[in-house]
Amino acid sequence: MSTFAKRERLLLADLLETAGPDAPTLCEGWRTRDLAAHVVVREHRPDAIGGAMIKPLASRLDRVTREYAAKPYEELVRLLRSGPPRYSPFALKQLDEVANTVEFYVHTEDVRRAQPQWTPRELDPVFQDTLWSRLERTARMLGRGVPAGLVLRRPDGQTAVAHRGTPVVTVTGEPSELLMFAFGRQSAAKVELDGDEAAIARVHETKQLGL
Repeated sequence: MSTFAKRERLLLADLLETAGPDAPTLCEGWRTRDLAAHVVVREHRPDAIGGAMIKPLASRLDRVTREYAAKPYEELVRLLRSGPPRYSPFALKQLDEVANTVEFYVHTEDVRRAQPQWTPRELDPVFQDTLWSRLERTARMLGRGVPAGLVLRRPDGQTAVAHRGTPVVTVTGEPSELLMFAFGRQSAAKVELDGDEAAIARVHETKQLGL
């Protein structure tokens, strides 16, 4: 079984440690301290993380996240690096791999790409294929709020329909870049958009489902 989630976890922890607690990120309103608190709460407080999807629980999640953000930054990085506690669902290796590979990849890029002179990572083909398989399974959910037809296309021609409709906008790029685009990081994604100009503008303005 691949261990991409573990690799991306350690990359994110190292990057957060190097950046410090007050560096910018691509997540609107978040500095690195906020991002670190988010990923730690996600794994360490399963009783609160439901607030990310269930509105009545959102206030609890906000409170718990603020409590974690107030912890020493070094502790947050340590908790992330050491992995989920045994009581966390993410302690199951298969679930960790399925749920955290994309989570940690995108958040690593949230920190990297917020820097003025960032450069793209060289990702191996196996990892790109893994990211593509995750994107194929979630494309419809990620694209549900797009006010146009949306097709995601790899350079080799493989496609995933994110939203059915007309006119159609086709977004072409490597799976890693398509993921960044689909998760609302449009301005930082290295992709090309083809289609009706007005539809492209609407797609750019849409904030798809985030992490």
